[in-house]
Amino acid sequence: VQLQASGGGLVQPGGSLRLSCASSASLHSFNVMGWSRQAPGNERERIATVASDGITNYLASVKGRFTISRDYAKNTWNLQMNSLKPEDTAVYYCNADQLLASGRYDYWGQGTQVTVSS
Repeated sequence: VQLQASGGGLVQPGGSLRLSCASSASLHSFNVMGWSRQAPGNERERIATVASDGITNYLASVKGRFTISRDYAKNTWNLQMNSLKPEDTAVYYCNADQLLASGRYDYWGQGTQVTVSS
């Protein structure tokens, strides 16, 4: 399975960006899809997930500003980020979990840089 994240860039505070993660596998094969981020000097943190049953979870600091969604027809999931703040600056990674009879598998995209600055 290969994941390709895209959509990062430079945006002013208060602006919006939409990240996308394209999967080489059908989204139906995943139990959980999500986004994480890592700022310089910080640990990677999971910010949004969507489970196969559609239940979403968000890190408190992004709740109400970020929205995760899935597009099964395109084998992609997205992260709509609104009201961006400088502290949202980080490399953003998409990831997906598979739970198969042979075990649990965790896949990661390559990361896309988001910079929020005036």
